[in-house]
Amino acid sequence: MTWTLASAMRIALLDDHAVVRYGLAKRLAEEPDFEVVGAFATSKELMTALRASPADLLLIDYSLGSNDIDGLNLIRALRVRFPRSKILVTSAHHNAATVAMAMKAGARGFVGKSQELGELIQAIRTIGLGREYHNAALTRELAAMQVSEPVSGGKSEARPARRARATPPSSDSLSDMPNLSPREREVLRCCLDGLSVTDIADKFARSVKTISGQKQSAFRKLGVRSDNELFKIEYQIKDL
Repeated sequence: MTWTLASAMRIALLDDHAVVRYGLAKRLAEEPDFEVVGAFATSKELMTALRASPADLLLIDYSLGSNDIDGLNLIRALRVRFPRSKILVTSAHHNAATVAMAMKAGARGFVGKSQELGELIQAIRTIGLGREYHNAALTRELAAMQVSEPVSGGKSEARPARRARATPPSSDSLSDMPNLSPREREVLRCCLDGLSVTDIADKFARSVKTISGQKQSAFRKLGVRSDNELFKIEYQIKDL
């Protein structure tokens, strides 16, 4: 469904922080062409409400509480259950790799919580008109990532991924590798879902230093050096 100026766009909000949730709802309700149909703290509340009353656009926080579905899994679930609702993601912590994965999973746009509210409103209207929204700075980062992808016949940082393909592990995900500790697996799964170290620390109520150490330990055991390299190897393993 594509929104038009003839009718107000129905927007549902999902954020586990009450101040953010109610602040956004109040601000968006001031726009004459927006109708906030609900503001929810959990994905379960959101999905229950959407089954009774659909929304044109879902404005969702990328990282929710430790007992909730979030990140890429939430985007995929919403796309399957409510395919007519467009998804706009917000996050306090993100990078180009996270944005790229969110868009691939089905989001139509991604806005950082540090950006101005005017940019969020612009993103909502852009998506409502059937287009994707890309922040200018993140667009440049995404373009740089694409340039760094391996090309035929040339050297690239994807060589570790080719080694993984030659000797694939028995599991279908890097986070299931047997040499990782339970905490390292937990952190790595969150990384593969696009969560930052700060997001993971908030999610599990641990310090950023602890999460960072567990992530780096997992990286050393897997022989990877960066998030981008991790994502490339993970996707290649799943394609085996």
